[in-house]
Amino acid sequence: MEITTQTARSRIRQLFGQLSRFSLVGFLNTAIDLLAFNLLLWLLPTQDTQLLLLYNLLAQCVAALNSFAINKFWTFGDKNPISRQQVMRFITVVTLCFFCNLPLNWFLTNLFIASSLSSPLWMNVAKISSIAGTAVLSFLIMRAWIFATNKGYLLPGDTLTVTAEDVPTVTASRSLSVVLLVYNEEITIEHTISTIIHTLSAWTNDFEVIVVNDGSEDSTEKIVGQLTRQNSYVRMISHQVKRGYGAALNAGSEVATKELLLFIGADSRFDICNLVDFFPLIEDYDAVLGYSHSRYTSWVGTLNGWTWKQLVRFMFGIKVHDVNCMFKLFRTDFFQTHHLETRGAMANVEMIYRFARAGFTYTEVSVRQLSLPGKKVRNIKIATMFATLRELFFCAGKWYREEQTSSMDLF
Repeated sequence: MEITTQTARSRIRQLFGQLSRFSLVGFLNTAIDLLAFNLLLWLLPTQDTQLLLLYNLLAQCVAALNSFAINKFWTFGDKNPISRQQVMRFITVVTLCFFCNLPLNWFLTNLFIASSLSSPLWMNVAKISSIAGTAVLSFLIMRAWIFATNKGYLLPGDTLTVTAEDVPTVTASRSLSVVLLVYNEEITIEHTISTIIHTLSAWTNDFEVIVVNDGSEDSTEKIVGQLTRQNSYVRMISHQVKRGYGAALNAGSEVATKELLLFIGADSRFDICNLVDFFPLIEDYDAVLGYSHSRYTSWVGTLNGWTWKQLVRFMFGIKVHDVNCMFKLFRTDFFQTHHLETRGAMANVEMIYRFARAGFTYTEVSVRQLSLPGKKVRNIKIATMFATLRELFFCAGKWYREEQTSSMDLF
């Protein structure tokens, strides 16, 4: 009861704080809107209704830019990079509020003019009345849809409670090794492992969670170490220094002892319950690859991911929705005879490339994503992009020579 009360208080304080900041921003936006509107009236005086509506539109556009920036970073505390989806949602809400505001403003403006109240004062009264009518609607939509940074996050005083009703019913016919790749995940790692164990325990007792700590510099290793002592399902491989993505994949796959092998990144946000859709397919295919239509990234990250997919498709013939999606289920025997050579982002490409070349089959399934407590979007560094491209072209040349050699050996 005490925790529930604390959670409720936290949410109320958060809501009150956001509403207070939104109100202040609203006053500022109104001032900017009125200033721009009156500036147009002063520079280009008119009593024509259509021109007045145009002035109103231009003034609202200026205020909208201010509203997006301040509400995003201050009111709702969204520190993530601006994404294309977020901008489009904001434009949608602004358009909706505009179409709610415009008819009311048009009605009041004509009413005042018909009553011989055509001075700038009454034009402003019409504007203020229409602005007030859409302010509450705007706040609710922004909080719930555009800048919902706490959606799926744990607030101070919250506890994670997962009940049996939350886990879908499924029977796992094969044993499962979950390889969890982590780097500096002290905020989320306990939450992630607990959720995985709770979910899998409802399906089978024949599973293991292999946590590969790739040189974390925070408390990740300590937290996972405590979990391994408390739970027999959890094992940890710890690199003292960061060796790279491919090395972490190899380390986990080499010690896996179960029939199936699931790769999942601790920061990938993918719901472990996605396996409900994977288990039936793994009986007909050697691997099931996940992909997501809505990655938690900025528009720059989205563009980079699309470009990367096209390069991989062109150079290696790998036609998958999302080659870097870190939710992949394989039959473990493939990794008993194949080891990844690459260490960076090319590890995912090499995995699928060698898998297909060896004659194994795979299919793809759309996967759901969750928000994890305290996670932030990681910006893509220019140096990392160039390093990845360099590795891409190096591997392309190397693998092409391997194919040529294999072809000659056949004759």
